[in-house]
Amino acid sequence: MKFDLVDQVLEQEEGRIVTIKQVTLAEEYLADHFPSFPILPGVLMLEAMVQAASKLLAPPDDRLVLGEVKAVKYGAMVRPGDTLRVEITAGATKEDGTTPCKGTGTVLRRDSSETMTAVAGRFTMRPARIE
Repeated sequence: MKFDLVDQVLEQEEGRIVTIKQVTLAEEYLADHFPSFPILPGVLMLEAMVQAASKLLAPPDDRLVLGEVKAVKYGAMVRPGDTLRVEITAGATKEDGTTPCKGTGTVLRRDSSETMTAVAGRFTMRPARIE
């Protein structure tokens, strides 16, 4: 399955991107996670950060993948009707092609102006190795 977890790019500049994902009940993975209390799975919050980083870093014909994850913390739950706002900052790309990134996913509730951190951490993007 392919999950598109970037609905819109709000801002993009050298080394930084801000994206959003509108979470709706139509997301098929919410049927199982959890049927009576649907929430966006933590691994998909991380995947939203990876997809945002890929949009920031990957040239059109190249493919980047997640290389390493460090110090990821989860906080607020993201429910249907909420928006996940992802902000990624990228460091300098190293000789081996890896790029360190820092990301934060903030949940924007449909019925509140309060924002809460849903996910935050450091990770590395690297070129895909197709053999």
